[in-house]
Amino acid sequence: MELASNGSHFHCQIDGKEDAPTIVLSHGLATDLHMWDDVVPALAREYRVFRYDARGHGRSPATPAPYSLSELGADVIGLLDAADLGQVHFVGLSMGGMVGMGLGVEHGDRLASLTVCDARGHAPPQYRDAWAGRCDAVRQGGIEAMVEPSVSRWFTPAFQSRPDDMERMRQMVRRTSSEGYCGCAMALRDLDYERRLPELKVPTLYLVGDGDNGAPPEVMAKMHAATPGSQYIEIAEAGHMSAVEQPEAFAEAILQFLNDTENNHHTLPQEQG
Repeated sequence: MELASNGSHFHCQIDGKEDAPTIVLSHGLATDLHMWDDVVPALAREYRVFRYDARGHGRSPATPAPYSLSELGADVIGLLDAADLGQVHFVGLSMGGMVGMGLGVEHGDRLASLTVCDARGHAPPQYRDAWAGRCDAVRQGGIEAMVEPSVSRWFTPAFQSRPDDMERMRQMVRRTSSEGYCGCAMALRDLDYERRLPELKVPTLYLVGDGDNGAPPEVMAKMHAATPGSQYIEIAEAGHMSAVEQPEAFAEAILQFLNDTENNHHTLPQEQG
């Protein structure tokens, strides 16, 4: 399905139970909604699952760069409105997790819960410089310049030994437009949500692959410590793309958190009354 939001158009897909609470899945930079293919079947047995291609990724067209994280968050709010979705459980990985943090602090009323996966909360100087360099490489050599550097950085050696899976991820990078890549890279360069994590009022889970070098466990554990009432889970034998590398363990962790959140939400009025 194609939906209009925030001055652009987005390719979206809905799976699962029509009358169930909705999970929104938001992918990482240089991937698309197919990043979630191996996770969706488990989630869709219990929930309605809404996923989308971010602007300039997959089948969503790019608008002129640069973008901001607030703009990428506004894309999501517009999509929720266009799809007539009220409060949702938001699950974002890497860039999607950063978008989720922004939604949590700026649009918390739209979230029933927030799961931040394999994502940083702020941009130290080395991280900022890396995005500028990657964007320069894409401007000069096209998105192909990011294919091998990305897939080699995202996964553990065990996953990298699986040629078919690695090729699927290479093709996902190639479906990203150069403009969309650079637009989002500039948004990530200005990441600055960590200082606002104490403001989060929604149930929050931090989830990270134990071998993630992009958003290391110690970085995410610090974010968890700064977020009132949050939970923290490490996925074993997973790198930066934990949902791709260990989809079963990833889905199990998400479902446990969401089911607990839903149960607490439903029992709270009785407990109070």
